[in-house]
Amino acid sequence: MFSLEGKKALIVGVANEQSIAYGCATAIRAQGADLAITYLNEKAEKWVRPLAEKLDAEIIEPLDVRHPEQESALFDVIRATWGELDILVHSIAFCPKEDLHGRVLDCSTEGFQLAMDLSVHSFLRLIRLAEPMMRNGGTCMTVTFYGSEEVIEDYNIMGPVKAALESATRYAAAELGEKMISVNALSPGPLATRAASGIEHFDEMLAKAAKRAPTHTLARIEDIGAYAAFLASKEARNVTGAVVKIDGGFSIMG
Repeated sequence: MFSLEGKKALIVGVANEQSIAYGCATAIRAQGADLAITYLNEKAEKWVRPLAEKLDAEIIEPLDVRHPEQESALFDVIRATWGELDILVHSIAFCPKEDLHGRVLDCSTEGFQLAMDLSVHSFLRLIRLAEPMMRNGGTCMTVTFYGSEEVIEDYNIMGPVKAALESATRYAAAELGEKMISVNALSPGPLATRAASGIEHFDEMLAKAAKRAPTHTLARIEDIGAYAAFLASKEARNVTGAVVKIDGGFSIMG
């Protein structure tokens, strides 16, 4: 079995026990890595801090990517505490509800810009901050969805946003390959998370996904975490620029 003993991992996007980011944090910690975990704001802290403490996270800091100064402050703490970073997991996305629930054609300029900034550009910003600390190589991961490739009912503007995220992943992987820093995207099918609950008719989407998938089983955060831990290992050093499907075969069905 591979080991992440001694590795330093930053996990961004934990909201509760159902979060994909929490599944990744749990699996990465189980393989021996030290954790830094962020929470969105004071309201979220009461839910996230106990989870981070349960995983013995050495760093627990606020991070709202709408405020770039918090990004810099977070990496100042990581630099002072560890002096290095090996793993970055980015699992955040946002779109204003009025734009998410409307037609793609009707998405406001402001809503589109905000969705792209928080869901896509924030990943690039965090990679840029992590890059100087990944002196011996490393891995950066984000979370996407099949709606980037095909039209999924009610996914709406997040389809184009996730397509942009996947493209950004490939370009970042190409630019960082010589430094042995891999960049990949994890693509689970529909699963019950707090973030996904904002999508209209989401329960129906879950039921249809389970019926469509060859396994008839939805992905769990444990499944996603296991793959994330593998991608963070030296055994996966030649896997980069990939969009990895962890969806029970949901995406292969016509």
